[in-house]
Amino acid sequence: MEKNQNGEARNEEESKPSSYGSDGSICGYDSLHRLLKDNLNPHHFQEVNRLLTGLNCGKALEMIDLPESATALSVEHGFDLQAFYFQADKELLREPRVVRVGLIQNSIALPTTAHFLDQKKGIFKKLKPIIDAAGSSGVNILCLQEAWMMPFAFCTREKRWCEFAEPVDGESTEFLQSLALKYNMVIISPILERDINHGEVIWNTAVVIGNHGNIIGKHRKNHIPRVGDFNESTYYMEGNTGHPVFETAFGKIAINICYGRHHPLNWLAFGLNGAEIVFNPSATVGELSEPMWPIEARNAAIANSYYVASINRVGTEIFPNAFTSGDGKPAHADFGHFYGSSHISAPDASCTPSLSRNRDGLLITDMNLNLCRQVKDRWGFRMTSRYDLYAETLSSYVKPEFEPQVISDPLLHKKPL
Repeated sequence: MEKNQNGEARNEEESKPSSYGSDGSICGYDSLHRLLKDNLNPHHFQEVNRLLTGLNCGKALEMIDLPESATALSVEHGFDLQAFYFQADKELLREPRVVRVGLIQNSIALPTTAHFLDQKKGIFKKLKPIIDAAGSSGVNILCLQEAWMMPFAFCTREKRWCEFAEPVDGESTEFLQSLALKYNMVIISPILERDINHGEVIWNTAVVIGNHGNIIGKHRKNHIPRVGDFNESTYYMEGNTGHPVFETAFGKIAINICYGRHHPLNWLAFGLNGAEIVFNPSATVGELSEPMWPIEARNAAIANSYYVASINRVGTEIFPNAFTSGDGKPAHADFGHFYGSSHISAPDASCTPSLSRNRDGLLITDMNLNLCRQVKDRWGFRMTSRYDLYAETLSSYVKPEFEPQVISDPLLHKKPL
């Protein structure tokens, strides 16, 4: 009998890798971190891990001991549970500002052929013990994945999935409000929103629920993908809420929903508005984006001197009717494997290992928000940026008569003698 990294016992059969990729794993391992740790000698793994995840204040990330109630729920319900601590340098004039953040990734609870009401109730039931584990661990801010209350059916382009849409104060919000109040926890709930006051149009929206169970506000997805199966404009269009930062009891937070992570100026705007933590609730599959996944969020954290919390759903969702992607390939009934791998990146270029690629999971991270200012002071990115030049270029670019600033070699098209 051996122990996993949560200190829980596991038998030899559980530790053996399964067949390559058949279950969404990497060569039978549920994350790259675990594959490397099990196959490299300790010294080599230490050096590889230093390069892959960086150092936080000159050291590898420390793990957090969680209460037995949380680890017991993890074992009982079979979800991955990991916990880490981001340090900051000690300051003389400020006390540490430590916030405990939780991220939940999950697969759907029932087949997509089940009654819609049963599907939604099944997801509520599935998430309840994971949220309880976060609450019993003292999580201050918890974020769920994109459109957590339904299958990610937008690839099908079938309008019947619009039935899952609900008002900001609807059933999903009510479910989470009681838990936010119970655990004194801010909860970010990304839902499919039906805007009752504006003709019942639909948005991709993150609702921010305060630690008193109140609704602080909402943010609607700024960037809508039109990439093969990701043609989400069938259901909703670009959001109209700008780049809001929500000041909560535990820090200033923002939500960059899914596809917005591919747009550097989107990340920048949240930083300009003062965000200390930006959450990126997502739903993305391996064939499309996995090489980008560990890079974009980490780069955003570095460039904007804030923490980035990246969440991706898990599993393969099979739909009753096959659909095509406009790419000439045969119709298919699934979108691909949602590879999980939720993680957190810090402004000093360090990051946590990722959660599992193929299991539900809860990632808990203590982050000292003082690190945001310390990195700003050290690197001076905000001070050395040239926003005046960027603004001039952007204001010129959006005009119809824009001409790129290109200086051509005068000999480029000159005929040789």
